[in-house]
Amino acid sequence: MHKGYATIIVLTALAAATIVICTGFGPAGVPFFGMSGNDTTSLILFDIRLPRVIAAMLVGAGLAAAGVVMQGLFRNSMADPYLLGTSSGGALGASLAIVLLGGAFRSILAFAGCLAASFIVYGIAQKGGRVKVEQLLLTGIAVSMFFSAILSALMYSAGQNLHQILFWLMGGFWNISWDDVKLGIIILPASLALLLFSRELNIFSMGEDDAIHLGVNVERLKIFLLAASSLITGLAVAIAGCIGFVGLITPHIMRFVVGPDHRVLIPASMLAGGILLALSDTVARTVGNEVPVGVITAFLGAPFFIWLLKRRFST
Repeated sequence: MHKGYATIIVLTALAAATIVICTGFGPAGVPFFGMSGNDTTSLILFDIRLPRVIAAMLVGAGLAAAGVVMQGLFRNSMADPYLLGTSSGGALGASLAIVLLGGAFRSILAFAGCLAASFIVYGIAQKGGRVKVEQLLLTGIAVSMFFSAILSALMYSAGQNLHQILFWLMGGFWNISWDDVKLGIIILPASLALLLFSRELNIFSMGEDDAIHLGVNVERLKIFLLAASSLITGLAVAIAGCIGFVGLITPHIMRFVVGPDHRVLIPASMLAGGILLALSDTVARTVGNEVPVGVITAFLGAPFFIWLLKRRFST
């Protein structure tokens, strides 16, 4: 059996085990096994913890898939929805929905914000039909800061909606319900649809010129993959707010394990991303007072990003 497919089987088993284990942990001290079966226990396990764990798995899988695609599309190992401003655009869209529309159309505006941020960053960083790594990262930072300025103005005038905006900025799964899980399920087909473009992404990794010569419609591919990544990120932001670095860490780790073939890398990263975020959320809600899961992923991701920078500029 191919090593990559064997890894996917192992990760699938680990993902199933993660759901069971994470559902069994919580501050209420109600274990998954040996539960008493009373109404309170069932409520904690199946209406509070389980939808939260499944939502974390779905969001983590989506962010990882978007990270794989962005790294392949930009041929940049440091690209992810958070660093390129996509998540900030989604948070701005969701915040506008909260302040102006009372939370209505939150998912639609989050998607629109992600899409706008992606194309703004790509359009500014593009020069002569090419996108340089340094320009891409700096443009993503600049766009994120611009969106942050708008968010600051919204927060200043948000009044009683301020705490909801802070929720989106910090990222977390505090009030997850089964309705959020239903929305998150859309992430799965959207992410798996990216597998249809695995061949083009593999060819694209050799360079734009080679991809054009091999018959890949490069510009159409960029537009579609940016839109798909924005949809996935927008859904993730609408469910859990801004959660950084999941789309950066997991594609790198899986690339070392299964190789660069996107036919294997995308599903492997999705499974690893779901496991990482579910475990991070479990830590966030069980260690002392509950902290935003975005804090946990930032503690993991920031050193990883620094290591990538040192590794890139030392070679």
